[in-house]
Amino acid sequence: MNKRIRELAKQSGIWEYYEINEGVGEDEKHLEKFAELIIQDCLLALEPDPMAPEIDYAVEEKFYRRSAEKIKRHFEIE
Repeated sequence: MNKRIRELAKQSGIWEYYEINEGVGEDEKHLEKFAELIIQDCLLALEPDPMAPEIDYAVEEKFYRRSAEKIKRHFEIE
């Protein structure tokens, strides 16, 4: 599991739930998938509006690309 996702799971208390009640293993994959889906949804929320005027779209696109790369690096996602 991604180190940052594991840290966040521990901070939230979810990690302890899995360790105590079900054990970490197969459930760890589900937790990681859940975190990845949240990250993907956040990236989708940042996508530029294709209906925006051309200049606004260009600015939004630059912001999106820079932000998306920072988020992917932060969470070690390719």
